[in-house]
Amino acid sequence: MMNRRTAVLGTVAGLATVVASTGVALAANDPAPASAKKSPITQSTQVLTIDAASRAASKALEAAAKGGHRVTVVVMDRSGVVRVTLHGDGAGPQTDESAKRKAFTAVSFGQPTSALVARAGGTNPSVRDIPGTLFLAGGVPVTVDGVAVAAIGVGGAPSGDLDEKYAQAGVDALR
Repeated sequence: MMNRRTAVLGTVAGLATVVASTGVALAANDPAPASAKKSPITQSTQVLTIDAASRAASKALEAAAKGGHRVTVVVMDRSGVVRVTLHGDGAGPQTDESAKRKAFTAVSFGQPTSALVARAGGTNPSVRDIPGTLFLAGGVPVTVDGVAVAAIGVGGAPSGDLDEKYAQAGVDALR
């Protein structure tokens, strides 16, 4: 027996379903128009398409290659889901984690990681203590209407300024 406070996520006949606290099943793939489905308990979010994420990552990697640097590029959505990872030829093994954490930090705060470095200083607890963050230049948010919907993180160039330049090239490819 289901407790009314319990939410259940599962699939029935290929449709994602959620049993809400009211006990009513809501089908995610219901054919009714979105305008007829406005709900006070949900909200819509924008996510980069895989094509856009791939294009941005490719442009960032291409810019780094032109600069003579071997990097990894990560494109992450607003929810922290990695959409694309491109580990460039010859990039070191540490570059994957660096790029991922820079993307996470940029999308979490909606700012380039270079702008956040000063906030991570000092000896007292600060934003640097948040798990998964990395306060080195090289992460740039992708914004739509002023809201961060994704971020590009680059790791592996000799300086964070170069990583950020390459990440920005990826963002610029989306404009």
